[in-house]
Amino acid sequence: MMTSVDTDLLRVLADPLRLQIVTLLARETLCTTHLVEETGAKQTNLSNHMKVLREAGVVETEPCGRYIYYRLRPEVIEALAGQFADLAQTARATAEANLKRSCP
Repeated sequence: MMTSVDTDLLRVLADPLRLQIVTLLARETLCTTHLVEETGAKQTNLSNHMKVLREAGVVETEPCGRYIYYRLRPEVIEALAGQFADLAQTARATAEANLKRSCP
């Protein structure tokens, strides 16, 4: 069983601020103002990170008056977690079978 992990999504989530945003959005739906307060990031910097998260499909938006609320899409995180679970299962099976490539 060969498994691969979504490297594009990993790159998106590897940024510390984006990971912090995802962690905050896992707990509640927040608007940009809340995210600026919670992270201490500048508005323009935060907006750039939110664009990356939106384009990667990690978050979705909900307009509410003059504010934009952001909600985490849990199925994206679940899919990534599933890829890691498959990878761990493959590693476990390899270790149990003591599979190793011979050196020339």
